[in-house]
Amino acid sequence: MADPSTYRPAPGTIPDAPGVYKFRDAAGRVIYVGKAKSLRGRLSSYFADLATLHPRTRQMVTTAAAVEWTVVSTEVEALQLEYSWIKEFDPRFNVRYRDDKSYPVLAVTLHEEFPRWHVYRGPRRRGVRYFGPYAHAWAIRETLDLLLRVFPSRTCSAGVFKRHHQMGRPCLLGYIDKCSAPCVGRVTAEQHRDIVEDFCDFLGGRTDRMVRRLEREMAEASEALEFERAARLRDDIGALRRAMEKQAVVLGDGTDADVVAFAQDELAAAVQVFHVRDGRVRGQRGWVIDKVEEVDTPGLVAQFLAQFYGEQATLAEQSDTGGSSPVPREVLVPELPADVDTLTAWLEELRGGRVSLRVPQRGDKRALLETVARNATEAFAQHKLRRAGDLTARSAALQELQDALGLETAPLRIECVDVSHVQGSDVVASLVVFEDGLPRKSEYRRFAIREGAERGDVGSIAEVVRRRFTAYLHQTEGTDSGGRAGLDPETGRPRKFAYPPNLLVVDGGAPQVEAAADVLADLGVTDVAVVGLAKRLEEVWVPGEADPVILPRTSEALYLLQRVRDEAHRFAISYHRQKRSKRMTTSALDDVPGLGEARRAALLRHFGSVRKLRQASVDEISAVPGVGRRTAEAVLAALGGAGGDTQQASSGPAGGGRAEPGG
Repeated sequence: MADPSTYRPAPGTIPDAPGVYKFRDAAGRVIYVGKAKSLRGRLSSYFADLATLHPRTRQMVTTAAAVEWTVVSTEVEALQLEYSWIKEFDPRFNVRYRDDKSYPVLAVTLHEEFPRWHVYRGPRRRGVRYFGPYAHAWAIRETLDLLLRVFPSRTCSAGVFKRHHQMGRPCLLGYIDKCSAPCVGRVTAEQHRDIVEDFCDFLGGRTDRMVRRLEREMAEASEALEFERAARLRDDIGALRRAMEKQAVVLGDGTDADVVAFAQDELAAAVQVFHVRDGRVRGQRGWVIDKVEEVDTPGLVAQFLAQFYGEQATLAEQSDTGGSSPVPREVLVPELPADVDTLTAWLEELRGGRVSLRVPQRGDKRALLETVARNATEAFAQHKLRRAGDLTARSAALQELQDALGLETAPLRIECVDVSHVQGSDVVASLVVFEDGLPRKSEYRRFAIREGAERGDVGSIAEVVRRRFTAYLHQTEGTDSGGRAGLDPETGRPRKFAYPPNLLVVDGGAPQVEAAADVLADLGVTDVAVVGLAKRLEEVWVPGEADPVILPRTSEALYLLQRVRDEAHRFAISYHRQKRSKRMTTSALDDVPGLGEARRAALLRHFGSVRKLRQASVDEISAVPGVGRRTAEAVLAALGGAGGDTQQASSGPAGGGRAEPGG
């Protein structure tokens, strides 16, 4: 535990001006970012008596080894820089209100020729428009099922679409008129896109206009004695109204607002957000975060708005939002932050228009805020029941590992190596990282084994450990402009392998552990503990010991090691399958003269599979740009194709070749 007095800035050196500051640990990694109207006053508060500090603030300042700051001219600039640094460095002590990937959304792939609707969870992608989030995936599917009769657009995957295009027959949805069947040409790409855009307009809030248009078309069809079409339009209007009823009107004046409420105690806080568009609740989000500093509700409001809308603005840049802003016209909060003018100015800059940040005092908006607050209180109560067990379990696991393995400190950073192959082919390995008992996926690494595969798993593990820690030693030799080892001088961030683990876990028994320990000894790395976890009996092997350490089956430490090992196994398997699939898909084409990687990819992209390519004629293959007739004949010879109805038979056998995997 570091003493904050060892890195406290000298009196008078901290400027009395607005700015942003960073705390770094002994390895140079940024662990906390903050902003202040007065850097002098704010930073001085961190170096008070440790006993008076908030528990997590005390943990942060004793983990840090240095502090630095940047002076800015305005508070808005400080707000922008703080958000940028939090996003860039991902400090472990900062609260991150990331967009919650667990909430499902309705996505439409506008970048495709025939846009597709589907339920989606995950990061935002460019060219895709999103609606939601929704509380449950079934709510999206129920709404989608109602609306597809009015807006019959594509919902199938690319593989299904291509298969039915080749068959010349639509799927079931096409037969029951819940898809306009662009796969078989019932509608053109332009007509299908018009249907999708109408769907987007409806979900975007233009509901009344859509209903009025359908009512007008129904009246015109009735006057023209087109009673079947009028009946269909009547049913469509009914479906639209049922879908609209599922989104209850909570504010009758067509309000566009986000309503935010909190529930909190000394160590944690829950936040709930209701997204109200056109007077209806269109989505809901919720988070529970650990407090790093002692902060009241106005402080939480300021912290949340800065990070949440900054993140939403970034997501809007990465995806097609249809020109809509992530910031609504109104943001309703329980209390106004101290820097309300600064926040309002920043939100207006993100929106490109006026934003009202206020506390509702009466009426429907006040009632809705109270409803959101009740949701936050309920979510916080449920979280504390779960979280108490989680925190206790993780702390117990790390303490048990320290005691069982005789470590000087608890292994706050654990790395695990696993090897994956099939009978010695396509040998790969993974390295996963857990910090404070939780996976840190941004630092996962994968390796294609080079020389070690000849010695089996033992040699492969030795190669991975050598490559990982050789890179660590090499990267920590350099220094950045501030003299800190292991940091990239351009970005100020730790290099790829510059942060060592407290505990290295290998998947295997005594031979694998000894191989890893020997490599560390050869490299002179003495401050990393090594253990192995054998699958059969879940024994923990320690280098130099004849007998394994047996942890109780109910041990939290054993459960943590199993989670780390299983995650490394999953990550290695996924990489192995990726490499094997790529090799098997193109193996039959690897030795074709004149067929390089680009042409091979062009052929597979054009025909869709090796099987389709085998069934093609020489003329069809040579029609692919860049592929000549002689190369086409060589391709058919390699695949054993008959050449179809081409006038010149290929030099290969007349069909009946073995099917390629993946074809």
